[in-house]
Amino acid sequence: MLNIKELYFNYPQSDFQLQIDQLEFQKGKTHALIGPSGSGKTTLLNLIAGISIPQKGNIIYKNIEINRLSESERRAFRISKIGFVFQDFKLINYLSVFENIMLPYRINTRLKSDPQINDRISTLSEYAGISKYLSKYPKHLSQGERQRVAICRALVTQPELVLADEPTGNLDPKNKKKILELLFKYCREKNTTLITVTHDHELLPDFDEVIDFSKLLVEDAT
Repeated sequence: MLNIKELYFNYPQSDFQLQIDQLEFQKGKTHALIGPSGSGKTTLLNLIAGISIPQKGNIIYKNIEINRLSESERRAFRISKIGFVFQDFKLINYLSVFENIMLPYRINTRLKSDPQINDRISTLSEYAGISKYLSKYPKHLSQGERQRVAICRALVTQPELVLADEPTGNLDPKNKKKILELLFKYCREKNTTLITVTHDHELLPDFDEVIDFSKLLVEDAT
């Protein structure tokens, strides 16, 4: 469903290099990316989302070569296909929790609202344990609560592909399990692919596949 072939990427004026010969993510499966900090896990999520573009190689979603799309086409692809949980949340401080979750529909004309949006927000926020905060603003929330808002926002558009960068990083053990269950439940029901960057090895047995970057990367990339 998502294939990466002969990928090479580096940041300008940096020693960082990411090189992967072959990597495949199966539709409807949950994948965990693990490995040392700075090895390129977050960079890979950005490449899959079309936020960054590799210098070489292909990233193919179904029959779409993401890296060959124009900037506007990549943005349209992200809007219509991907739910992204950013490590730094990217919430808008002057918007309420409800408005932050609704944000994809407010800023993207390609997304069409439907009568079930309010019900989805209600269901997602209830399960994530933030339903009582829908009228509050991010500054009134804890780190973990803000993270759960970001996860609800990523899922409300019913994406085909969910990319999550440390989605449980600011949560206590009980809420880590609850959020992971929320992501897995959504993916099972929608047959959606989940790709998660995590440093929490206690969570790994719950994933369908664990990809260790320390074993995956090509050495001496040029």
